[in-house]
Amino acid sequence: MTAPDTDATVVDSADVDPTARLGAGTRVWHLAQVCEGAELGRSCVLGRGAYVGPHVSVGDNVKIQNYALVYAPATLGHGVFVGPAAVLTNDQNPRAVDVHGDPRTAADWSPVGVDVREGASLGARSVCVAPVTVGRWAMVGAGAVVTRDVPDFALVVGVPARRVGWVGRAGFPLQPCGDGTWRCEKTDERYVERRGELHDIGS
Repeated sequence: MTAPDTDATVVDSADVDPTARLGAGTRVWHLAQVCEGAELGRSCVLGRGAYVGPHVSVGDNVKIQNYALVYAPATLGHGVFVGPAAVLTNDQNPRAVDVHGDPRTAADWSPVGVDVREGASLGARSVCVAPVTVGRWAMVGAGAVVTRDVPDFALVVGVPARRVGWVGRAGFPLQPCGDGTWRCEKTDERYVERRGELHDIGS
């Protein structure tokens, strides 16, 4: 398979549709599939066996780990991490057949997407049940099942996923300062919580 962009790397066993667009420095590894019309930005990594559906939009510097499944019409912002075997679904009422027992066709359903915003991370084997948005720099724990929107900077775990804390841009849990503000011990960045939302106030 020839890479659609001469500055991208696509190994021979990968399946990249000729209409897909790969940014400079993007690497697509063994047995990965990129479907028609999909767009991957610069310096992305698509691991072994990973799948990116038709017309999915992926930003720059995104890492999609081995066997992750990103079904259309998902969108991934810049710097998103999708862990091994994570799944972004697209069918609210999945059925193989209709009410008459006949195989469903594309006309029998309307796909819905998962929107993962800038810098967010989806842990290994996590599942995002569309339609849902994962906010900027949020972190979804391994094995979590996301069934509702995740706020910016939220740390969510469990089935269904629930917020158990906040994380900063560095990915470390934030520590409360006791006055409604939070601090990252790694970077000393400060955040303020207002009405269940976290906002960056610098360092």
